[in-house]
Amino acid sequence: MKRKMFTTALAAVCALSLCACGSSSKTASSSSASAETAGSVVTGIESTESTLIEATGNTFSTAADVSGKTYKVGIIQYVDDASLNQIEANIESELDAIGSKLGCTFDYKDYVKNGQADGTVLNQIASELISDNVDMIIPIATPTAQIVQTATEDNQIPVVFAASSDPVGAGLVASMDKPGANITGTSDALNTEAIMNLITAVNPDVKKVGILYSKSEDASTQPVKDAETYLDKKGISYVEKTGTTNDEVSSAADSLIAEGVDAVFTPTDNTIMKAELAIYEKFQDAGIPQYCGADSFALNGAFCGYGVDYANLGVATADMAADILINGKNPADVPVRTFDNGIATVNTDTCEAIGLDFDDVKKAMQPHCTLVQKITTAQEFSTES
Repeated sequence: MKRKMFTTALAAVCALSLCACGSSSKTASSSSASAETAGSVVTGIESTESTLIEATGNTFSTAADVSGKTYKVGIIQYVDDASLNQIEANIESELDAIGSKLGCTFDYKDYVKNGQADGTVLNQIASELISDNVDMIIPIATPTAQIVQTATEDNQIPVVFAASSDPVGAGLVASMDKPGANITGTSDALNTEAIMNLITAVNPDVKKVGILYSKSEDASTQPVKDAETYLDKKGISYVEKTGTTNDEVSSAADSLIAEGVDAVFTPTDNTIMKAELAIYEKFQDAGIPQYCGADSFALNGAFCGYGVDYANLGVATADMAADILINGKNPADVPVRTFDNGIATVNTDTCEAIGLDFDDVKKAMQPHCTLVQKITTAQEFSTES
C-alpha cells in the first residue's frame, strides 16, 4: 500500500499497546486494528471464473476485463477531521491499488471536494460533479450523503456513502440488506451500550453523566436516546448540552463541568469532533473522562474513543465502489456494510492528566471490548509508511 494509517504504524509495538479483551478470540496479527479484529465486513466478492485481486489485504474479484478503462469518481468530504480524513485517504489508496492490479484507472484526483460542513457548498459540489458526468459519487458522512442522495434522484448516478451511523434512520436506504435505490455504502453504527459499559467499568460509582452532542447531527440522535435509556435503567442521572459551532461546544463543555458530571459521553458527532482539540483540556483540567464514538476523538485529546476502524471502513467503501463500477452491480441490491465496533482507544496523555493508571483502566475495560489500545494526542493520524 502507498500509505499505512496510524493503527498500522503501531504494528511494531502492538504487543505493548494492545490487549485481547474478555473471552474474544480475536487478536491483532499485523496491525493494531486489522480487518480481522476491527471489522465484520466481508470484502470478498464471490464469482466463478473470476480474476482474484489481492489489493490491500482485502479480496476483490471480478469477472470483467477492465484493462485500460477509466472510471470518474467524485469524492465529497463533509469536513476536515481526523476520522473523516482517514476514511478519505483509505478510499483513495484502495482505489489506486485495485486500479493498479486490474490495469484500469479510478480518476478521482480532479473530483475530490470538501464542503467544510456548509450545506450550500455541498449542494454546489454535488451539482458540479453531476455536470462533470462522473460515474459514481462517494459522499463521506451522513449530511453529505443526504445531499448527494437528493441530487442524484433524477439521474440515478450510483452513490456509495462512507460512515453513515444510521442509514435507515437518516432516510438514505430502505433497509440495511436492501437499500432499494441508487445508494448504498458503509455504516459506522455505534454500540452505545458498550461505551456506557466502559464508563461504569472504569468508574463503578459514577453518579452523573454529561452528554455532549450537536442537534444538527442526525447520526447523534439514536445514540443519545440509547444512552438515556441505559442511564435511566441504571439509575444514573445525566445532563445534556449541545452546540452547533466551536464556541457553542466550548460553552457546553464548560456547562457540563459546572454541573459536576463524573464522565462525558459524545457519540460519533462531526460537530463535536471538529471542536475536540479546543475542549479536551477543559475536561482534563476538571479530571473528567470523556468517552466518544471514534478513535479520532482520543487522538485529539479525549480520554477514550470507542468504535470502528475507520481505515478499514475506507478500504471497504472503495471495494464496494469498485465492485459496482466494474461488475455492474445495482446499489439497490448491495447491502450496507457494518463493522464490529469493539476497539477502545485510550489517550495515555489524558489518562495520566486526570489521575488514572492505564493498566487499571485496561483491566476494567477488557471484559467489554475486543481490544484496548493506546494513543497520544495529535491533530491527525500519521500517514507515514
